[in-house]
Amino acid sequence: MDLIDRYLNAVAAQLPQSQRADIIAELRDMILSRFEEKEEALGRPLTEVEQEGILRDIGHPLAVAARYGSGPQHIVGPELYPWWMFGVRAGLIAVVAITVLGAIVRVVVGDVEVGRAIGQAFSSIFNGAISLIGFATLGAYIIERQKEKPRFLREWRVKDLGLFEFGGNLNAEAVSRGLSEGDWSGEPAKSAKAKRGSSPTVRALGSAVGWGVVLLWWIGWLPLTHTTPQDLGAVVSGVDYGRMLGEMHQLLYWPVIVFAVVRIAFDLTRALYPKGVRFTALGDIGFGLAEAALFVWVWLYSPMSPVVFVPDVESFIERVRVMFANGWWPLSSILMLCVALGFIIAVSKIVGAAGRLITGKDSRMPHASN
Repeated sequence: MDLIDRYLNAVAAQLPQSQRADIIAELRDMILSRFEEKEEALGRPLTEVEQEGILRDIGHPLAVAARYGSGPQHIVGPELYPWWMFGVRAGLIAVVAITVLGAIVRVVVGDVEVGRAIGQAFSSIFNGAISLIGFATLGAYIIERQKEKPRFLREWRVKDLGLFEFGGNLNAEAVSRGLSEGDWSGEPAKSAKAKRGSSPTVRALGSAVGWGVVLLWWIGWLPLTHTTPQDLGAVVSGVDYGRMLGEMHQLLYWPVIVFAVVRIAFDLTRALYPKGVRFTALGDIGFGLAEAALFVWVWLYSPMSPVVFVPDVESFIERVRVMFANGWWPLSSILMLCVALGFIIAVSKIVGAAGRLITGKDSRMPHASN
């Protein structure tokens, strides 16, 4: 077998069966023509080294076969790459936030020493980042091979571009301003009149990204190995919070998955239809009811109920009073306050959404109506 046959066989192995014969015939003619031109110029037959040099100039078989392939020859193309990078950046911020919060909780409850918590946090962030980048790349690969690009690539609006300032202002000046003035917006101070809330599309996409990260973490596809729900617990004052959280994780596993998937779908839908104030309000009422029901369940029926439950308002107030009077905040009392606060916030969301549903107006979007 001569060099040409060996080269063409390597190319043919990478080509679709239906096109292989025609492409190989075309390449063979081109290679023979190159050989003949070179031989005429030299006035003698080519040596094997010279033949191999010409084949090398034509290109490696993998690269040559790719020229005849259908579809994009990249995983993430130049048009989609900025979106991929932005999504990865936003996701990494969420990963870091979840990991740091978990590490702080574990240190506070005495489950782990500070040094070990820091080391585990770095390991978790690294593993989570690898998984996040992998999922983002897989998504980009699928999008690149669609016949029609998604609407967010084609029909973007200038008023929704505030989302893309996220993370872009993390420079020395912005950090200095945040530390000295408490302003982490990355922009010089504005008057109250000049400030505006982010657009509905920005809020929807931000919520979808956040819930996507939470969902991956919850089901274990984002391996924050040291901050899984049950790992956040420890034995404190004779109460095994690790076992308690593990039982709650098992009971809530599928409900949380369903909630997160529905929430992400809802957020993506309202990102496509940002002016649907009543649609958004109706969804917010539904999610608010689900959140309120969760906190009621935690208070009355969950494995954590024996720790956080008090029978009436007087008992609740007395428990808080004792906590402040003694200057010692038991973890059980802190959890009680968190559950109560979560329920109040959920109810306030329902009330606010009901107002938007009735009026068709959103104060965060002054001129919007359904």
